[in-house]
Amino acid sequence: MKPIRTRGRPRWRLLAAAGVAGTLSAVAVTYGMPYAFADSLLSDTFEDGNSNGWSKSGGSWSVVTDGSLVYRQSGQSSDARTLVGQTTWADYGVQARVKPTGFNGANRHVGVVARAQSSSNYYALVVTSGGAVQLIKRAGGDPVALGTGSAAVPVGNWATLRLDAVGSSLRGYVNGNLVVQATDSGFSSGRAGLATSYASASFDDVEVATVTGPPPTTGPTTGPTLPPTEPPLDPGAPPIGFASVNALGQNGTTGGAGGPTVTVDTPAELLAAISQSGPLNIRVSGMIALPGPMHDVTSDKTIVGVGASSGITGGGLNIGLPASDVTSPPADAVHNVIVRNLNFRNTVDDAVNVQMYSHHVWIDHNDLSLGYDGLIDIKRGASYVTVSWNHTHHHTKNMLLGHDDSNAAQDTGYLKVTYHNNWFDRTPQRNPRVRFGEPVHVFNNYFVYNTDVGVACQLNSGCVVEGNYFEDVEVPWSISYAGSRGRLVARNNVLAGTSEAGDSGGTVQEPSTYYRYSVADPNTIKSVVMAGSGTGKIGL
Repeated sequence: MKPIRTRGRPRWRLLAAAGVAGTLSAVAVTYGMPYAFADSLLSDTFEDGNSNGWSKSGGSWSVVTDGSLVYRQSGQSSDARTLVGQTTWADYGVQARVKPTGFNGANRHVGVVARAQSSSNYYALVVTSGGAVQLIKRAGGDPVALGTGSAAVPVGNWATLRLDAVGSSLRGYVNGNLVVQATDSGFSSGRAGLATSYASASFDDVEVATVTGPPPTTGPTTGPTLPPTEPPLDPGAPPIGFASVNALGQNGTTGGAGGPTVTVDTPAELLAAISQSGPLNIRVSGMIALPGPMHDVTSDKTIVGVGASSGITGGGLNIGLPASDVTSPPADAVHNVIVRNLNFRNTVDDAVNVQMYSHHVWIDHNDLSLGYDGLIDIKRGASYVTVSWNHTHHHTKNMLLGHDDSNAAQDTGYLKVTYHNNWFDRTPQRNPRVRFGEPVHVFNNYFVYNTDVGVACQLNSGCVVEGNYFEDVEVPWSISYAGSRGRLVARNNVLAGTSEAGDSGGTVQEPSTYYRYSVADPNTIKSVVMAGSGTGKIGL
């Protein structure tokens, strides 16, 4: 696996310094921490094709393909565990996507492990063959149930399990909802892991991170408290920013509102739905593999993932007419499109491409990584777009705004875009890279380990960068990136572990002349964005 550079150091070395043995690939989907977040200890999606660093006990463990690469235990004739990390790990949460594939009899289970002293001494959060969720303790003998909740995970279905161990408090979450909790002081530290008992299962997207502080005040059936600045969980809540503006004959962005709703789970169904004329709400169920490169989306569409694990791999979405050199909006420009709660993986071109004077587009609460070109590119006269609450990671050329240095005729006066509450997670450049657009509003985002530049404002573009949290970013913002100057106003940003802010200057149109918004305290943005961005957060 080629290491991801992090301010001159390979990412795998940083993880190893935190106590991870071997070379581990990085996490794809992250749920909000119910306690206060501190540091990531480990993440592994198995996309590197191996399970280096994991020690197995019993069963038959291997990395196989199940939509994506996953870690599978295929035996059903014994108990099986696989552990990772250090026995000194104390207060932390372990999370993984888990899919039971078979149970050999009653009272069998699969789940995640915390504070493992050995392969027979640990805590675990498990789903059972009887449809229950249990917190169990194993101390050399048979497992003992410390608490039981209700959240059935049928065979063949994915669920995200998370076990937090802080002090003597143990708390178990299924798909982000707190379903079981218990108190026990038997094990104060230990390794993380995965476990099956006379059962087979697939595991993916494993993450271990430290958590501290008191538990949340929510009860066992209400789930963790949402971040204070997160929009309401009503899927029909309107966007903030340029996608909310009344302009170009469109009052805000409503997507498929007023149209029928369809659920798609095959490539043919998805492609037919996005090309249909008229308003339509499209629910994407599961990961759908599309051929590359990109597929056209027509006006008045809402495309939304079901749960936290649905999305698109291989191909991407093109919101706009085919590229041309026209310099005025066509009468049939694509408009009023919503893309939410989707995972985008391994796209052979852009994951989401917005172009050719398309307008009123809302790209919200998605998880995007491992693409070939851009994750979210907006260009060729597109405008009135909001990009919000997305988690982008494991990708270099993150977000482009503006097609080319020579495209002034098509882009000047357009490319009005709002970026808020996004997590730019170790994406070296284009966070975003801006040409010609004004105003481009970048507020309340979390930037971390961007080793080239955060916001690059070029070619007479105008950017307002405010209320963001920059952590260990090489150059948080610049108006002279690649030699062509833009204009940028920076205010009320937090710089953590960053010695120089970068250059700014000039006057820029104020976003408040277009829409109302409020900027949260930038000191809270790291935790708020990490908890609230990505998929599985909007109740769909």
